[in-house]
Amino acid sequence: MRAQDTLQFGFRSIAGTPSRTGLMLLAMAIGVGSVMVLTALGEGARRYVASEFSQLGTNLLVVMPGRTETTGGAPPIMGETPRDLTLNDAMALTRNRSVHRVAPITVGSAPVSFKQLEREVNILGSTFDLLPVRQLELGIGKFLPAGDPSRGAAVAVLGNKLKKELFGNNKALGQWIRISDRRFRVIGVLKARGQSLGTDMSDIAIIPVASAHSLFNTTSLFRILVEARSRESIPRAGKDILKTIKERHDGEDDVTVITQDAMLSTFDDIFLALTMTVAGIAAISLAVAGILIMNVMLVAVSQRTSEIGLLKALGSPGRQILHLFLIEASLLSVSGAVIGIGIAFAGIWGLEQLFPEFPLFIPPWAFVAAVSVAIATGLLFGVLPARRAAALDPVTALAGR
Repeated sequence: MRAQDTLQFGFRSIAGTPSRTGLMLLAMAIGVGSVMVLTALGEGARRYVASEFSQLGTNLLVVMPGRTETTGGAPPIMGETPRDLTLNDAMALTRNRSVHRVAPITVGSAPVSFKQLEREVNILGSTFDLLPVRQLELGIGKFLPAGDPSRGAAVAVLGNKLKKELFGNNKALGQWIRISDRRFRVIGVLKARGQSLGTDMSDIAIIPVASAHSLFNTTSLFRILVEARSRESIPRAGKDILKTIKERHDGEDDVTVITQDAMLSTFDDIFLALTMTVAGIAAISLAVAGILIMNVMLVAVSQRTSEIGLLKALGSPGRQILHLFLIEASLLSVSGAVIGIGIAFAGIWGLEQLFPEFPLFIPPWAFVAAVSVAIATGLLFGVLPARRAAALDPVTALAGR
């Protein structure tokens, strides 16, 4: 029997039982589609987090007060509080050759008002270097003035959303606003940016760090953002930061330095494990589809004994009967995989309409793996029915018994 005849035989067998074929195709399509959609969700989550971190800046290190890990040994008898990071600590880091820029951060919440309008927003105190370190963009005006960070000026840069809430379409530059009980002159407005790691950068007010310390009656910093001179110098910058702070804190190693690469690597590992887990769970449905193909084809063998007997009586060897049933199983698997791909792309399109900011993407390996597993599953579970059909006695089969 020629290959063309074999394929025609398989197609006719599939078309002859539309209800049975439809169930098998549906099971295989759901399996392939679920694997691809869930994998796309996991990959999309990874890309979303990577995009969020890239918005923080490049070659970035974050210095936080306190240690995040334990070092072993007996616990201290008296409670110890980590020493606060100060503006002087931040300025000392600028003397390291591996450090390019330093942006000290103080964060608080206060009411911001203009005339009768008032909003409670986050207030961020920093310096001129925050603009390049965080890769912020100005819409109009200018950013915080450069110079001695310990001398705070009464100026403020507003997020785009906050500007619209307070001023609408009116001019904001040069206007005086009130933050808590202090007056600040608006010198700039940021471009619309949206959320960044849970913080709405369009709904904040940025003031000089010294002014923020005075406003919130504190001398401590929330974080210190450090930009290394290059990607290669990040490890060196981390060591220099720890050494400098340790010298300034009487030999106490009481800060944590987190690099952007380390954060991304951690999230990559988490989302890779998550993606593989959900893909594995979805792959179970492929196994269920394979079992369905096997069971239905076993029933088909019993229903088609006369057909098998006729083929054998006409001289078809057992090997050819085996090939015919395997071809039928393969056609079911391939057709189900193609329908599943269509379902996956339709599902992803629908999710993109609902969540346009979430970057859904099917990695090539998931596409290949889903289709390959579908075909392999169909062949694997089609072997038993095919072997049973090939082993039938031609006389008995022709008699339909």
